[in-house]
Amino acid sequence: MHAGRMLAGRAVVLLSLAWSTHGSLAIPKIAECGLSCSQGFACKSRVNRNIFNSFCRPPPSSVPPSVLEALTLSTAMKCAPRDGCSLLLRVQASLVLHESLRGLEACSVNLDTQETQCQSVRVSRASGRRQVGWQLQVHFDCFEVTVAQSLYVTLRTVPHFCGVQLDQQYHVEDCRHEDVGRNVPVCFAGKFSYWADRSRKVILVQVPEVPGAPDYYVRLCLKWFTCNDVGVPVRVTGNRMSRTVSLPYSQELPCLCLEGWFATPDAVRMQACPFEDETEALWDAIRYHPGDRALSWEPACPVSGHVSLCWRPGPGALCHNLEHSGRPAHGRVQYPLVDTQPRLCLKFSTSRGSWVRCPFQEGHFQAWKMTVQPAASRGHLRVTFFSPSAAHFQVHLCHQRKTWPPACRPGPRATTLAPASVSRSDFVTDLAVAFVDIPTEEACVPNTCIQGWRTDVTFSAPHQLCDLHCTSTQGTED
Repeated sequence: MHAGRMLAGRAVVLLSLAWSTHGSLAIPKIAECGLSCSQGFACKSRVNRNIFNSFCRPPPSSVPPSVLEALTLSTAMKCAPRDGCSLLLRVQASLVLHESLRGLEACSVNLDTQETQCQSVRVSRASGRRQVGWQLQVHFDCFEVTVAQSLYVTLRTVPHFCGVQLDQQYHVEDCRHEDVGRNVPVCFAGKFSYWADRSRKVILVQVPEVPGAPDYYVRLCLKWFTCNDVGVPVRVTGNRMSRTVSLPYSQELPCLCLEGWFATPDAVRMQACPFEDETEALWDAIRYHPGDRALSWEPACPVSGHVSLCWRPGPGALCHNLEHSGRPAHGRVQYPLVDTQPRLCLKFSTSRGSWVRCPFQEGHFQAWKMTVQPAASRGHLRVTFFSPSAAHFQVHLCHQRKTWPPACRPGPRATTLAPASVSRSDFVTDLAVAFVDIPTEEACVPNTCIQGWRTDVTFSAPHQLCDLHCTSTQGTED
């Protein structure tokens, strides 16, 4: 009995060590895999090949779905002096013991091969009756895994009650992890070296030369949830004179990666992403669709961040966000009914910084214009809008202040006129025209700007004229 308590106490120590190392970068090393249960429980484990536990039965009304409290997964290493290290999956679980339960079962499914490993932990009937309502913590680490493996782990009760189950997906560390790359043989046996020739847009790969090793594959791929082929994988045979492979690419994307692997079943794939810190090319994937006047952006790589529309008062100026235009940058983003103003831009924000792209700056997009002149009626200024097609406008009067945004209030909507009503030599004669008159006593106040907005689209960038001098014909564009 004394020995049993010592073993149980040791199990609790093992559990606490496992929990403390899970969050660190180092992968813990173990001498032998095995099972441990929390103090006071008599447990035994077995590899379970009984497929009938896959079929559930209705739980008694006294068994709540929360009887399984937690499932935590981590990786461990088991090392031999000459053979290097192999990887194991550690499963830590907690269960509130119930009189209808005899233990729990954990199953790991390899998502690539569908191979399944199951282990169950049983509590003796006598122990189970005495300890109903106690928390049972179980730690077992004999699930064999390989580098970069994707797993689906399920925790069930024994017997398996319907709806009483915990699931979790887990990705085993790959060879880029320092501990794995240094200690697991498949990582250092199959490593390749590379360098990027940006002037020629090719990546040169030096594949490993291992005596007696099988042929070697290398390829370029775009890494999302899986790595998708870019071009055809190149096979390097063992008798090939040159071990260097040239792989052309079109864009320097952060998810453009190299993969190399030996031509053997279930070979571990080495991976490197030469441009993973370079996100600049992601922000250029902007498209404008004239038919529905929609602006869209779709990232070529997974990215976590934020997208918004903004407007730039002038070259090099701060780009101010448009209200209600913020979107998460996880996938395709589309803005309907967008004004093709040169000042209208897209702003991308991630943890690494912010980038602005202004797709209508090139000049081949026809945009509306705004001028301010003395009105025919005394004591007023006329704000006139020129547009290549029919459009609706509104004026805002804004008071500039030290912090952005300025204090603005909407003014009257512009009155649309026939194109022939206005004749100006610097505009095409068939432009649609609108105007609005505003009192000079409102527009000529110091630190006041006039903003003109297009109101028949969802997203519009304003024209802004500030520091209006009532003795002159036009203000200064900001």
